[in-house]
Amino acid sequence: MKTITTTELEVLLQADDSLNLIDVREVDEYAGGHIKQAKNVPLSEFGAKVDELDRSKPIHVICAAGGRSMNASAYLDSLGFDVTNVDGGMMSWQGEVE
Repeated sequence: MKTITTTELEVLLQADDSLNLIDVREVDEYAGGHIKQAKNVPLSEFGAKVDELDRSKPIHVICAAGGRSMNASAYLDSLGFDVTNVDGGMMSWQGEVE
């Protein structure tokens, strides 16, 4: 499975703000601060919502520290998605949050 750092993610987002970024933290965590481009799909609802994800372009997955996003990324990888896990998660994110 592919991984990138939050610094690499920030560079990618500057180049393409339509990047397919999924934040798998729970709703209250997401509401407390998230990357503008991130769509919230909580890990607790992930299995039920996986069919709503866009398979046409790569997906980047982030969480608080990297554990939940690793699990979600492994699941998506097993389903044939082009997926990249964001190491360090929001705890490592230095960019702007909403």
